[in-house]
Amino acid sequence: MASLLYNTDYLAWLAEQINYLKDKRLENLDCDYLISELEGIGKSDRRSLASNLMVLLAHLLKWKYQPEKLCGSGLGSIKEHRRRCLKILDDSPSLRNYLVTILEECYADARDLAATETELSLAIFPVNCPFEIEEILNPDFLPELTNFA
Repeated sequence: MASLLYNTDYLAWLAEQINYLKDKRLENLDCDYLISELEGIGKSDRRSLASNLMVLLAHLLKWKYQPEKLCGSGLGSIKEHRRRCLKILDDSPSLRNYLVTILEECYADARDLAATETELSLAIFPVNCPFEIEEILNPDFLPELTNFA
C-alpha cells in the first residue's frame, strides 16, 4: 500500500512515513522508497553546489577577463551564486570536501561558458582554476581585472 501511495500521492506518502517515524512504527515504513528519497536529497545538494559553483566561476572569469563589460548584473550574479554555495555549505558542512573534488571539473565547464558568453578565445582563460576555494567563497573577493589592450 505504501508504495502505491508513493506513486499516486507523494505528499500523502511522505506525511504517512513521518507519522510512522514519530510513532516509532518502524515496521510500517516504506524503507526502499525512503532510502531512495534520502539518497536523492544528498545528490540534489551536490548537483546544486556544482551548478552554482560553475556559474560563480564563470562570472568571476568574465569579471577578470572582460572588464570593459562590467555591469551590476554581473556583480549581482557573483554575489547570488556565492550566497547559494555558502548556504549549501552551511546546511551541509561535509560538502566542503566534495567542493574540493569538483572544483577542476566545474572550472572546466565555467571556462567554456565564460568563453562562449564573452566571445573571447578559450585560450585567454587559464587551463587551471586561478582562484583558491577560500577566495571563491569569500563574499568580499573579486578578481583583479585583466586588460588586453
